Order: sequence, then C-alpha cells, then structure tokens
Amino acid sequence: MRRSDIVLPVYGCECVKYCKNKELMHMITCQDILELQLDGVELIAGEKGLTRPVTWTYMVQTRPFEEHMNQGNFALCVADYVRFDLEEAGKAMEELYGLGISGFGISITDDKEPVPKEMIDKANELKLPLFYIRWEGASFVDIAQSVGKIILEYEMQNKRMGDYLYNLLFGYDINDRYIEKISQQFGINFTTPCRGGIIVADRKYGINLEQDEHIYEYYANYLNQEVMAMEGKPMFLRFLNKFVLLFEAKKDKSIEHELEKVLQKIDASPQFHGTIRSTCILGGIYTNPADFGTSYQEAKRLIPKKDILPNPKHKKVLSATAMGIYQYLFNNDNHDEILNYCNERLGKLEEYDHANGTFLLDTLLAYYMNGFSVGKTAKELFIHRNSLQYRLNKIQELIDFELDDYMEYLDIINCILIKQLMFS
Repeated sequence: MRRSDIVLPVYGCECVKYCKNKELMHMITCQDILELQLDGVELIAGEKGLTRPVTWTYMVQTRPFEEHMNQGNFALCVADYVRFDLEEAGKAMEELYGLGISGFGISITDDKEPVPKEMIDKANELKLPLFYIRWEGASFVDIAQSVGKIILEYEMQNKRMGDYLYNLLFGYDINDRYIEKISQQFGINFTTPCRGGIIVADRKYGINLEQDEHIYEYYANYLNQEVMAMEGKPMFLRFLNKFVLLFEAKKDKSIEHELEKVLQKIDASPQFHGTIRSTCILGGIYTNPADFGTSYQEAKRLIPKKDILPNPKHKKVLSATAMGIYQYLFNNDNHDEILNYCNERLGKLEEYDHANGTFLLDTLLAYYMNGFSVGKTAKELFIHRNSLQYRLNKIQELIDFELDDYMEYLDIINCILIKQLMFS
C-alpha cells in the first residue's frame, strides 16, 4: 500500500505552530488531533472519547496486534479488501480497543464505500474516537508525521518544566531572577508557601515484562496528563522511577484534595486497576524557594514507611502530618527506652506469631484500623469471621487484656506502629 506520494500542504510546520500557541500543553489527546483540522480527516464517531491520550501512531497491518501495538497508540487502518475488508476492519477496531488504543482512523480504497453504521455505532458505544480519512488526497505518512510532531513538542514542554523543577529542588544557585522566570512561565506564585511531593507507583508484574513496561509508560503519560490538567497547576517532573511535584500550599488544601481525586481515578481505571497502585508522599511546607529541596527530601524519607503509616481510610495522599505524634519520636535520643517498652508490651504476641506462623499483630492492627468492625477486618485479611474471632480471643488470652479496654488497646497499637515506623 503506497500512499506517501500524496502530500497534504496543511501538514508540517502548522502542527508545530499549533503547539506553540497553547498556553501550557497537556498530554496529547484525540481532541488535539481533531483540532489540527487535517485536510481529509473527519471525526465520525466516538466524540465522548476525545480526551483519550495519544502516545504515538500505529499502522494496522498484520496480527497478532499485541506484538506491535502499545497502549495509547492512535491506530490507522486501510480497508484495501486484501488484508482488511470493512467487516475485518471493524473487528480489528474492537480488538485494538481491548489492547488500549486511543483512537482509530480508517481509510477505504478509492472511497468506494461508506463506513458501516455498525462500526460507527460500536465506536460510539466504546467511546472510541473514529476518524474517516479520505482516500483521495490524504496520506497516512503525513498524518503520522503531524501527530508525531505535536507529541514531540509536548515532550519538549515537559522537559523544560522538568529541568526548571529539578534545578529548584537540587540546584545550588536559586536567585530571585531565576524564580521570577519560572513563575512567569508556569504561573506558580512563589510568594506564598509551597510544598513538594513524590508519587510512588507500586507495580504488579506479569509474564510479559515488555508489555509491563509499555503499560507503565502509558501510566506515566496518563498521570502526567491528569496532573497537568489540575486547576492547582503543580510543576511536575519524572525523576528516575518517581514522579515529583511542587505546588502552592493553600490553607484549604484544595490542591491536595484534587490530587487525591486524580490518583483515585487513575488507580480505578481499567487500564491500571490491579496492576499499578500509586501513593503521593508530601514533604513540609516552605516559603523560601531555597528550602523546596528540603520538602522533597522529607517526602523521600517517608517512602519506605508509606505502607505502615496510619491510614485507615486508604488515602492516596500522605504527609508527615499523617504520622501525628509519631513524627517527633525520630528527633529524640531515647530510642532504646522506646524499643524496650514496645518489646515488653508485644513480646508474647511476637513470640507466638514467630513460633506458629500466625499474624496476631497484623490482626490487632487491622481490627483497630477498621473501626473494630469484624466484617471489614475479616474482608481485609481475607479470612472468615470465625477465624478472626478466634485470633482476637487468642490475643486476649496471651496478653491478658480486654478488647474493650480502649486505653490499653491504644497503647498496644502505638507500640506496633512505633516499632514499624522507627525500627523496621
């Protein structure tokens, strides 16, 4: 199939001009492709899916598609009646949707047939943008180049922001002129307190490690899009295997709340649910830009503790303040006394767990974190309610206290948390 000899004059530098006119680019989506107004390209279905992020283009040719296609690809298919007739093109669209494409463009040899209504209805049902690409006077090569250029421009914008943020957090010479330049370019008010944060993504690996990496890259792009679209306009940087943020620390914590919703949304999305789970750790609040690096370091120190911080509501955004009084224990010199007291309180339970392969300490903590609800605790621990009750009875027997003695219960919970936070 040779169509590269058909060149559309609208393609080329126009897409770069389009990008530069944007105030601050978000992740490239099907909406951006539509707004390029490429000659011969028409959206015919799936308008509700125009916010789908586009990572690159994909020429649909031979199966198996999963060996070549990555999530977020914008797929281009020719109904040439050799590889694909219109029925096969419709099946390919559905199969590629299952693999995570962002949009589907179809061209029909000699424009001799319209796109079937069944295919249009299916695209609307899937909320998958379906573009018709005129055969006469259009070129897949030029379309791919145009999309590629706006994606590369987007990546350059992100790199510039990342460079500025990197210098803010790790630079040595943060002067007023440099701060003013960043403020003007990215719209962040550095005259008010700001805080840094780190988004950590926990990944579950499957059999196909290459596919896992593609999913993770798509996650990174999707996360970037959602963060850049936030009303709070945080600065964002992908640094090593982490995602770093800097934003204005408002009194109403509106940005923190918005970030919580963003991460909840991403974790619940079908593309990542059960595969990638993210948590944002926040450092302290500082007014002097020279101290923003300290906020980052505070967040970084909390990363190893993120799964044992008191978090009964399973929030996605945590900070040093989430540790409550425990944060001050790190600053004292009486670690030996604290450890000895905790060992004395928990010794019998720890010995029993070690000798019998049980999880009495975990059960005690889970029971507290779930508001003393037998049903919720059993569900979290994946055990029967009767098994949970047996464990609770065994705990009372071993350390000789009643579960409704809340002061003593709280003391034991504190010992568990302190050992996890300070000595694990």
